[in-house]
Amino acid sequence: MTSINNSAWKRARKSVGLKSVRVHDLKHTFGRRLRAAGVALETRKVLLGHRNGDITTHYSAPELEELMEAAERVCAAVTGKTPALVILHRKTGTR
Repeated sequence: MTSINNSAWKRARKSVGLKSVRVHDLKHTFGRRLRAAGVALETRKVLLGHRNGDITTHYSAPELEELMEAAERVCAAVTGKTPALVILHRKTGTR
């Protein structure tokens, strides 16, 4: 980004009250919103200007709700019961 573009970007941010937002932040937001809207990976890749799908995945990480729903689908498939998320953790300390 040239210094002229950078100055224009700073003025634009200031005019809408977003002093600390970077263009990079907007790209992440756009990617995540595309994914939440159900847009296919191939389409997100093109819209975000990526050649590599792994990079696109970085810019459009799943939301927590999507992760929880996926985990609950597994629980339902295995047990046949109502979906329930079970969180396991290892106890620390000595016996």
